[in-house]
Amino acid sequence: MRIGYRTLKTAVGTPIAIWIAQLMQLDGAVSAGILTILCIQTTRKSSVLSAWHRFIATLLAMFISIVVFESLTYHPITIGIVLLLFIPITVKWKITPGIVTSTVIILHLYQARDISFQLIGNELLLITVGIGTALLLNLYMPSLDKKLLEYQERLEHHFKVILKEIATFLRDGDQAWSGKELTETEVILDHAESYVVRDIENHLLRSHHPFYSYFQMRRKQFELLKRMLPLASQLNHTYAQSFQMATFFDELSDSVHPGNTSTIFLEKVHRLKKKFEEDALPQTREEFETRANLYRLLQEIEQYLILKKTINKNGKPAFHKKERLENTKKNKD
Repeated sequence: MRIGYRTLKTAVGTPIAIWIAQLMQLDGAVSAGILTILCIQTTRKSSVLSAWHRFIATLLAMFISIVVFESLTYHPITIGIVLLLFIPITVKWKITPGIVTSTVIILHLYQARDISFQLIGNELLLITVGIGTALLLNLYMPSLDKKLLEYQERLEHHFKVILKEIATFLRDGDQAWSGKELTETEVILDHAESYVVRDIENHLLRSHHPFYSYFQMRRKQFELLKRMLPLASQLNHTYAQSFQMATFFDELSDSVHPGNTSTIFLEKVHRLKKKFEEDALPQTREEFETRANLYRLLQEIEQYLILKKTINKNGKPAFHKKERLENTKKNKD
């Protein structure tokens, strides 16, 4: 059984927060541990937001509790009045993650039945210890570069297989392929994009991620590949143009990687288009339909290559594995 970082931080942070609260001789030291559990999040950004929401919500809860309990009385009904006032405000201020922790503080104040400056100071220190412990633990977040590189390699392998299958369709008319790479590619893209979002949120000052544009580009290319497959599977493989296209797709399959080879292949597409235009006109309806579908296939693959060219020109493309690891090492140095 694998233990995740969030579980490990919770297991370490909770007793530490309680221990610190006990050293400070705070009443209700266990509440510091509860705050730590609630503030441990999967990313730095979500941890900071969670801590901020809970801190503001707790201050609001304390203010409303003091006013209601001291103005009315300490009775179970007044707890309901406090919550009726408190919860709608947290919703309006968009700090609802702080409702649970603030309720604990409200019950502390109710149980004391005498709100003093000492009690208020005790509660503020509990909040500081609990939230502070969680924030310190969340300063460390494991790098996701290795996982993203793994997704990149798996994705490019699947692209190679799909392009190779299109070449096989064009050359041999073979339709024995199971197509499992299509389903797996969807899953890889979903997982990769979720990891990119997590990595962005682990860097509070980062607004761009080198992998974000890359996986967005691959998703758009994948949609084009799915459109090409029906075209390729319906083509008659007995014509010379089909063999020429098959050779092109074979070469493209062998060249799938994060680098920029799109310009070279775009030139090949343009040469193929020109050659098709110079070929003798179709003699039969079947040949006409085949040539028309081949031309559509060329247009689709042209868009596929233009996407890659655009991302390499305007975006921040992902590096090869070796280059990526070298850059990561330089940044650490």
